[in-house]
Amino acid sequence: MIEEFLDYLRYERRSSKHTIEHYGRDLKAFEAYFRGKDNMLTWESVDSDIIRDWMESMMDKGNTATTIKRRLSALRSFFRFALSRNKIAADPAHAVEGPKKEKPLPLFVKEGELNRLLDEVDWDDSYKDVRARTIILLFYSTGMRLSELIALDDAHVDFISHEMKVTGKRDKQRIIPFGEEVEQALRRYMARRDTDVEKRCDALFLTVKGERMDRNAVQYEVRKHVSRVTTIKKRTPHVLRHSFATAMVNHGAGLENVKQLLGHESISTTEIYTHTTFEQLKKAYKNAHPRA
Repeated sequence: MIEEFLDYLRYERRSSKHTIEHYGRDLKAFEAYFRGKDNMLTWESVDSDIIRDWMESMMDKGNTATTIKRRLSALRSFFRFALSRNKIAADPAHAVEGPKKEKPLPLFVKEGELNRLLDEVDWDDSYKDVRARTIILLFYSTGMRLSELIALDDAHVDFISHEMKVTGKRDKQRIIPFGEEVEQALRRYMARRDTDVEKRCDALFLTVKGERMDRNAVQYEVRKHVSRVTTIKKRTPHVLRHSFATAMVNHGAGLENVKQLLGHESISTTEIYTHTTFEQLKKAYKNAHPRA
């Protein structure tokens, strides 16, 4: 029946050679699977549960959702064809839903790498290096967005209450707490800035010309210095935001608290960080357990 279906694709549907090869391979793989489970099974007796079992076995083997959905598509086409030719009494693939496409897990810099960058790597005493270290520490310690950091003015920082006011998406404002280490870094940076730079605006972070830093300037500084401790593909302020959230979850912070600190509107957005930490847990298990 597979060859008859492939001839239908080839001569009636005029499908590409690539499609025919893939469909043929996927259908033969499914046939081998169900015959391996029960050699009495035939294409006519296959039901939806067998298809779901096949999908589950592919997921267990590490196949992506995209691959599994493509193979399910081949099955659906095949069973529609077989039903239309009265070769089967019912279409078992019709009611089977494919897996949802996985959302990529957020990249983050490891805690040890950021500690090494902030505590052990040599920094120049120049204005630019003092500014860069303060920016990186602020991203990692607060989880604020790039746009929020750029928009910070001196007036938004309250050293008495250890809080700063940021303006997020859709102009929503929130208060972010910070600790003594951030306070010390900010005070050192501001003292250096006020000595070395002629201030021309109210911005907290200034270029050497006294103007508010823009996105490109901040991104350049982050990429330049984070590259000193990690080789991950992306080395951006947003990766530092992910690093903040991952560190918070790893150290026991509740999702609702992390959600508020990040300024997320929905808890579902924040839940991605539990998946990140679980992936770390699985890797640790596989590396450490003798029977993993």
